[in-house]
Amino acid sequence: MSHIPPLDPRVAAKKGFRESEERLKRFWTEAGVAPDANGHIVLLDGRAPRTPAHARIVLPTAAAARLVADEWAAQGQFIDPGTMPATRLAATAIDRVSQTREPVADEIAAYVGSDLLCYLAEHPTHLVAEQIRDWTPWRDWAARELGIRVEATRGIIHRTQPPESLARVREHALALDDFALTGLATAVPLLGSAILGLAVQRGALSGVAAFDLSRLDEAFQERQWGIDADNADRTAARRAEADLLDRWFRALA
Repeated sequence: MSHIPPLDPRVAAKKGFRESEERLKRFWTEAGVAPDANGHIVLLDGRAPRTPAHARIVLPTAAAARLVADEWAAQGQFIDPGTMPATRLAATAIDRVSQTREPVADEIAAYVGSDLLCYLAEHPTHLVAEQIRDWTPWRDWAARELGIRVEATRGIIHRTQPPESLARVREHALALDDFALTGLATAVPLLGSAILGLAVQRGALSGVAAFDLSRLDEAFQERQWGIDADNADRTAARRAEADLLDRWFRALA
């Protein structure tokens, strides 16, 4: 689940959409949140928007529902699904992850078998020193707080990690509800690390801090050779996604 599937706005409500040059016009005035028997529901002028599978968007906390509602409220004349990441997370949790929890947990657990934090550079010395300084505390945190023990190596040759550590990651993933599990399944591939993803999910590390840790090598290269404009835009977008995931987890807490 390295990418959240885009929300299809055509099924976001029972009626009210009209297409204009393949764009869909805003059809509501006010986006709000209300209590529901199963949590908190998002409402557009009092009506519930729908996921691509036609389910109502109901979230477990008022804060999470508000995060989604705010995205709808912020839309302009036309709907831009690319500016609605929390809505996509909610729809994915409701439509997909709720039906595939174990495969999703397996995919998350597989990441710890080749976790970014376990692969130190062979050179240059300054980069290796940064990785040792900044990554070691989080491998130690995973062992101490979560029972996930991994070993670091130099270079890119694969190092097998203890099977019990993969099992522990899977256990932690399955202990989450559908919405937090969806966030974790998105954070882990974004960061290249199950450990960093779990640290963000548990509030031990902010999303932006985790993202910066995940790109030590890239940042080192930028300091040596400069920043490419296109790559800077991609980095900014990925950092914004990491920040959104942090807010998603905090809203669910």
